[in-house]
Amino acid sequence: MKNITILGSTGSIGVQALNVIDTHQDKFNLIGISANQNIDLLIKQAKLYSPKYVCIVDESYKKELCNSLDLGRYKVLSGRSGLLELASINDADVMLNALVGASGMEPTIHSINSGINIALSNKESLVMAGEIINSRLDSMGVKIYPVDSEHSAIWQCLVGEKNKQINKIILTGSGGPFRTKKISEFNMINKEQALKHPNWSMGNKITIDSSTMMNKGLELIEAYWLFPINFDKIDIVIHPESIIHSMVEFVDGSVKAQLGVPSMEIPIQYALTYPDRIISNCEKLDLTKVKSLNFEKPDLEKFKCIDLAYKSIKKGGSFPVVLNVANDILVDYFLNDKIQFLDIPNIIEGTLAAHDFIKDITLDDINYLTGWTQRYIQEEIHD
Repeated sequence: MKNITILGSTGSIGVQALNVIDTHQDKFNLIGISANQNIDLLIKQAKLYSPKYVCIVDESYKKELCNSLDLGRYKVLSGRSGLLELASINDADVMLNALVGASGMEPTIHSINSGINIALSNKESLVMAGEIINSRLDSMGVKIYPVDSEHSAIWQCLVGEKNKQINKIILTGSGGPFRTKKISEFNMINKEQALKHPNWSMGNKITIDSSTMMNKGLELIEAYWLFPINFDKIDIVIHPESIIHSMVEFVDGSVKAQLGVPSMEIPIQYALTYPDRIISNCEKLDLTKVKSLNFEKPDLEKFKCIDLAYKSIKKGGSFPVVLNVANDILVDYFLNDKIQFLDIPNIIEGTLAAHDFIKDITLDDINYLTGWTQRYIQEEIHD
């Protein structure tokens, strides 16, 4: 039985992970959960699963959490320090990082420093600090198990293969809700339209990232750090059906693909049970109902975020950090009706151009760049 902690248990990935744990109660022991502000669901989860550790990041809810739980049975943690403590509990066999955005980076590093294997859904960890994280993985003997459906697919395709035999990684993406929309219509896109993904059920931030296709850009950078291949050997292909989750091409011309219905529970379960595969409650794929599988190149003029990600990983250093932080901020602004849809890629591009490049970044540099990017964008929007 594996001891599991879930950071972000009330979010989309966290809730689906709990569904997996429900299905296989003989395989998992949930020892810790966290939420940012969703106190009602956190309390409900705590009472249902009885984890030893329960963390609320927004400290204004700590009193309510304490009053709702038997403090003889639970250890209540709060604030950013509480989240980092939860990430570092070495009773855990696997820490599932289901946090959204840049806030997930520091807990990932704390888990690595504590020798805990990580099921990683938080792509921003590697986007911002891939080189730092990879160096610590090696020294601590820690493994990262990818949870993103695309990276899980690549990981599965590489089982039993030699690194030198990989020729290309092919990341697939649905193209989001605006794949067929003309670029001339992009200035009319509103929040409600952007939140309607054709295939996947996800949280708001990730759904907007899918609409701008920044999710593919971030996944490109994440794949670069997860797998032994140069960025120019990572292709992005639009696949509207979301049945093939990604592919690997080998030097002999063979291509391996991982297929399945669009359900995050499958990659979540694989990350939690690795190296084993166990029965899933998810719908099984019936290719006779799919009928056809389609592929096309992404339009980099329409979806500028992909191009910005390619350029950022090519330049390296501080560029992916600024790209990620700027995107986090601007998606939040868009969700709160403070900017337009096209402002997201346009302001990111301007922010990247304006920042002072740092080649070999440290954690202190990442913190500095985060603050600088926040200030720069605030000034740009309020001018």
